[in-house]
Order: sequence, then structure tokens, then C-alpha cells
Amino acid sequence: MEVKEGLWPASPSAQYYNSSVLSVSIMGVMETEVPIAINHARTMLLLKDVFLPINPRFSSIMVMDGKGEKQWKRVEVKLEEHVNVPIFPTGLSPTSYDEYLEDYISRISMEHFSQNKPLWEIHMVKYPTSNAAGTIIFKLHHALGDGYSLMGALLSCLQRADNPSLPLTFPSRQHTQSKSNRESFCRRVPKLFSLIFNSVSDFGFCFLKSTFVEDDRTPIRSGIEGVEHRPIMISNMTFSLDSIKHIKAKLGVTINDVITGIIFLGTRLCMQDINYKSSKSHSTALVLLNTRTMSGTYKSIEEMLEPKSKVPWGNRFSFLHVPMPKFKDQKSANPLEFVWAANKIIKKKKSSLGVYLTSKLLDIVKKLKGPEAAAKFIHGAIWKSSLSISNLIGPLEQVSLDNHPIKGLYYVVFGIPQSLVISIVSYMGSLRVSAVIEKGFLDPQQFKSCVENAFEIILKAADEIPI
Repeated sequence: MEVKEGLWPASPSAQYYNSSVLSVSIMGVMETEVPIAINHARTMLLLKDVFLPINPRFSSIMVMDGKGEKQWKRVEVKLEEHVNVPIFPTGLSPTSYDEYLEDYISRISMEHFSQNKPLWEIHMVKYPTSNAAGTIIFKLHHALGDGYSLMGALLSCLQRADNPSLPLTFPSRQHTQSKSNRESFCRRVPKLFSLIFNSVSDFGFCFLKSTFVEDDRTPIRSGIEGVEHRPIMISNMTFSLDSIKHIKAKLGVTINDVITGIIFLGTRLCMQDINYKSSKSHSTALVLLNTRTMSGTYKSIEEMLEPKSKVPWGNRFSFLHVPMPKFKDQKSANPLEFVWAANKIIKKKKSSLGVYLTSKLLDIVKKLKGPEAAAKFIHGAIWKSSLSISNLIGPLEQVSLDNHPIKGLYYVVFGIPQSLVISIVSYMGSLRVSAVIEKGFLDPQQFKSCVENAFEIILKAADEIPI
């Protein structure tokens, strides 16, 4: 993509996620190992020379053309309008600053981006919390790109803390080898019928969930109209990536299946603790699927912006509607069933054309009724479900931002019409699970305790499987 002046079309997804119906943003949070040295001139220089050149969208606003379609328009960026340094009382304890930071994040999550300037902000919190000496927050509108694009953009601003001249490395992705193409006709026919049946079933389920059928109201789903505009709280959990891989190897599933199963079990335990009957309720999770042709690591920004790139910049993801497994009996006879169920359902949905058919339906809705109608369809699909789960791969090595080593890294998504939104990222051998929770509806500490308990239960059960 090369844009120097004038207008160029905003993608359909960018229009959906920046509409009157939906306004979704991503917040990347970096916890520094050393205090943040606020240097205004240095910050402006880095933004001008490093951040803005990453993508033309960082220097653009969205405008409406005569046909009701949104376009990107390059503008002059006033960098000082995008940098925020909050002022808290001085001399407080780290635990007190935890509360100030939590309230600050909740407040900026509810503030909508001005449509008269580029859709991003940076917040530098110089006060020490119990987790870090300082905190750097990147708030970016989802119209700029999805988590993969924006993580790639942020990584291009970072360097390895141990040796800046060396490239970052990432956890390997192990894909199942495809079977021989010499399958007999007799084997291909049942697979074809299975593909057709699963595709029609998934598409029908998605359509019903987006229009007519909504999940039960439970301790994790308030079902309030406008829930995306309510204050939030964030609960963070950290798990050993080696332990997750250990469970993966024992069960013969993917890391995605393991963490999804842990979240499912922890969520059901939390629901049961609050209201026993709700553990049997009908609840659906939206699991985000990256639709790019992945090769295991992030590509350079230049490669993402190339025409016909296999890993293009933008919003390239779809939702998988995954029914949450229920307890079969008192706290479930075998907790590993939650992992196996996640594996079975996600594998089945990935092998269908339901995601493709739903995408085509959105295209038809957009053409017939406009992008606002398509955004309304997406809003309905999200609001009628109970929670969303997304994940990203982070570097194995510690990274540094302008000589500030980053000891912790996580991201959250807000503006989603749900009471519970979960995001996961790996970094330095750990898996950080962050839950955005509707404030005053669900206790973040209780939810965290239940998910951590689920992890221990599943790890113990996996260890008992004979080698």
C-alpha cells in the first residue's frame, strides 16, 4: 500500500468497527522495568520518525464520501494531541497507584476517539505500581487494524533488551501435516458431505445467534443494552507457557485448545459459585480466528503492506461461535473434557465454510443496506453471546522501548457489547490472560481465582495421564 495524498477506501471491517453502532479499540499495555523518563522532545521525535511511518492510517482520519462509504484521508498530525501524561498524587504506595492506574484505564476506555484526528493515543504513566516502575499504554482504534497488525506495528518500535542487533523470536507454531492427496474416492465423498453439513450448520447457527437467539443471562452476561459504554475493570492472570505446552503434549491438542478449555472451566466454576443453576445455562463464546495464511511469526510492516500479501495489514479475522461445555455432574467428573470439547468444536468449525459464508453474508448486507447495517449485524452477534476470546503471540525475549526494558506486556479490547472479554498474549515464556469485566457486575478477583483454579485442576489431571 502506497498512499501519499488524497483519499483511499477504508476496508469494510474498518467501517464496521468505527460506526454509530460499534466503536472498538485495542489497548496495548507495557509495564516497564525502570522508571519512565518523560522527555517531551524525545517522545515527539520517536513518534515522528518511528511510529507514524509504520502505516499511512496513523496519519489519517476517516471521512464520508458522497455514497455513504468511509475513506481514509491523510492529515497533518499534531503529535502533542496524541500524547498524555496523567498526574496522580505523589508519594503514594505502589498498591495505591494500582487503583489510580485501574481507574485511569477504565476512564480512557470509555472515551471515544475524536473523528477529527488520527485514531490513536499514547499514555505514559510514570508512577510505580505493584507490577512495574512505569506503564506505557498504546490506545489504538480497531479501524486501524486487528491485533496481529497492531502487534506487528508495536514490535517494529521495540528492540531486544539483551542485544538490539538480534531479531526477536517467537514460540513455534506446529501444524498438523496434511494427509496424502491420494485418498480414495470412497473416503473423499463422506468428507465432502461432512464439509457441506458442517458449513450449513455453522452458518445457520451464526445467523440465528446474530439475529434471533441470545444466550441466557448469567453471572457473566448482564445482557444490558449499551453494556459496551459501562465502566470496566481489568483482571490479569499469568501462566507458565511450559506448563501449557506440557498439558498440550499430554492431551494431543493445541495450545489454543488448552487455554480455551481452561477459560471455559474457570468461567463455569465462577458461574456455579455465584449461581449453581447457571452452570447448566446456554452460553456461547466468540473465539477469534486469524484468517491470514500464517507462517509462525510476525512479518515486517513492509511485507504486510505489499500488494497481494499473504499476511496483509488490516482486519483479517472472523468469529467462531463456540458453545461453552457444561458440567455433566458435580463439578465435572473429568476437567479435561473442557479441553477436549474445545479442541473438537474449534477443529470442526475451522474445517467448515461457515466463516466464509458469514463473511459473504456481511458483504451482501453491506451492498444492500450499507456498512451501518452490517455493523449492526456484527453487534448483534457479539451482544447475544456471553464472552469473546482472542489471542496473540508475543516475543520469547525481553524487549525494550527506547532503553526502557519491558517486564510485562498485555492487551485488552474494549467497546465490545459484552460483560466479559478475554485476551491472551505470550511474552518471555509466560502467558498473560487479561479479562475486561463490566464494573459492578462480576467480581474480577473471583473470576481470576476461578480461572487460576481451573488451570491447577487441568494441570493435575493431565499429570495423572500415563505417558
